[in-house]
This record gives sequence, structure tokens and C-alpha cells, in this order.
Amino acid sequence: MRLSILDQSPISSYQTARDALMESMQLAQAGEAFGYTRYWIAEHHDLPGLACSAPEVMLSYIGANTKRIRIGSGAILLPHYRPYKVAEVFNMLATLFPNRIDIGIGRAPGGSAEVTNALSENFLQKVWALPALVNELLHFLDDDFPADHEYSKVSASPIPEHSPVPWLLGTSEKSARLAAENGMPYSFGHFMSDNDGAAIIQTYRDHFKPRIETQTSQVIVTVSAICGETTEQAEELAKSQLIWSLQKEKGEGLQGIPSIEEAKQYKLTDKEQDSFNKMRQNMIIGNPHEVKQQLVELQTNYQADEIMINTITHSPKDRIRSYELIAKEVL
Repeated sequence: MRLSILDQSPISSYQTARDALMESMQLAQAGEAFGYTRYWIAEHHDLPGLACSAPEVMLSYIGANTKRIRIGSGAILLPHYRPYKVAEVFNMLATLFPNRIDIGIGRAPGGSAEVTNALSENFLQKVWALPALVNELLHFLDDDFPADHEYSKVSASPIPEHSPVPWLLGTSEKSARLAAENGMPYSFGHFMSDNDGAAIIQTYRDHFKPRIETQTSQVIVTVSAICGETTEQAEELAKSQLIWSLQKEKGEGLQGIPSIEEAKQYKLTDKEQDSFNKMRQNMIIGNPHEVKQQLVELQTNYQADEIMINTITHSPKDRIRSYELIAKEVL
């Protein structure tokens, strides 16, 4: 089983944003040492508790401080940007860090309506135009516009020896079909979806059209997981993330991820308890043996080529330890 890391660069209650970003770099280094295949960092805008608004900036820093692990965006939110600029940025990264760069593409706003308006005009229209934006981006990455196209003489320079690998991220049949039609590998966000992921991934495989003759379909499933030395420790660690998620839904949680003690002291209403239980069911939480069993079951159910793990804890040391315990048990 191949394992990878999705990092949202969370800010704990005692941290600054800079602290969180430094911890992200250290997580990438740890992931490389533990044998993880790739490290992706997400894009969020003006969301309290999440530090990374520009994955491309962090990737240049992380690439310079790692040696082998593949690094990428999870995701660049393409409706906010022109495909040409995105291609330039990731071609630049692929030139600096040869054969290590992934470019994950998403279509979520990544923040509030006000943030969306500040970032880009006509966002909803750009979402509807995502198939055309993806197609344009792929042509820039492949440097292969038809001779009669308006951009046929435009290159997203520098042109790297190994192009960045484009992935489409999503949680719906629509995103699966778009990935399949464009011959792109697909990453399904199990950790943020209530949809029938296995059916969605089967749709992707059934409709996959390779961009090049030797290409085959490829699937990552992303899951929220927390591993502890014991089941009880893992449940305690997870409570910080779960309570923080509930706080955010109420417009609270502005101070970042609460400590375990703060999470324990939080009084749940009946409605919040239901939400807590539902979120808990969508996570993998346990000791190393239990986590491995659940990851294997998830991989079998989805027929996934790779599992990507998102872990949020109050203590960065606990987060790295969780990834270490999983790697020792699985890899």
C-alpha cells in the first residue's frame, strides 16, 4: 500500500501562522523519512486555524528542504486563476525540483463569499467553465496547443524536463468524469464526502481515456486518520479536531485547534453530539493495528492505488507521531 500526506497547515491555539507553516515543512521532512510517497498542501483563504493561502509558495520552501518525496497542491483552486499562470508556476517548481511536482486541481472557493469576490470575478461562471479551464491548463503543461489555436505560440516557460503531474481532486461523479475524460489521475476526498465513493471511482475507471498510450487510471483516496499508541490515546487526540470542527460551524474556534483538555471541557448540545458522532464515523481513529485494518478495508472498498492521510491534532508532535506509527505498521 502506498501512503501519502495531505496537510492543511492547521494552527493550534498556542501557535502563530508562522509556527504552523514551519510545522508543515517539518511534517514533509518527517513524511519523507517515514517513506510516504507524496506530500500535498491545501489552499485556504482567510479561514481561522488554517495557515496556507498560497501552496505554490510553501512548495518552493518545502522542496528546498526535502530531497525525494513528491510534493504538490491539494488543491490549487483553478476557478480563481488563469490556467497560463498556474502552468508557469508549476513548471517553475518542476524545473527547480525535477520529477517531484504534482499539481492537484480543485474547484472549491476555499473561503467565504467575501473572500471569493476579493480573489476573483465571476467565480460561479468559472466553476461552470472548469472543463475548459482544465483543458487549457493541460495544453499549457504539455506545450501542445494545435497550430491554429490562439495560444499556439505561447509557452508556459520554463519548460521542465519532467512536467508536473496534473491531478483532479473531487467528491462527485461530475469530477470523476472530468478527470476520466481528460486522462488525469483522480483524488477522491473521502474525508469530506458522504457520497458513494466506490461508485464514483468506478465511474472514473469506466470512462477513463488516456492522454498518452501507456497511461492508466490512477486513484488516491484521502481520509482523515489519527493514530495513537493506544485506542484511548487516539480518541483523545481526535477530540481536539472534532470539537474544533463544531466550533467552526458556530463561527467560533478562532483561536485555532483546542488542546485535549479544552476539548474535554467543551459541553456538547444534543445536536452537536449528533454532529460529533457523524464526523467521528467518517474518520479512522485507533492504535496502529486498528488503523491499518481500516486503511486496508478502505483501499479494498475503493480499489485505490494509494491512500492519502489528513491528520489534525493540537500538538504537532502528536501529528508527526501519528504518521510515524501508521508508517511503521503499514509501509
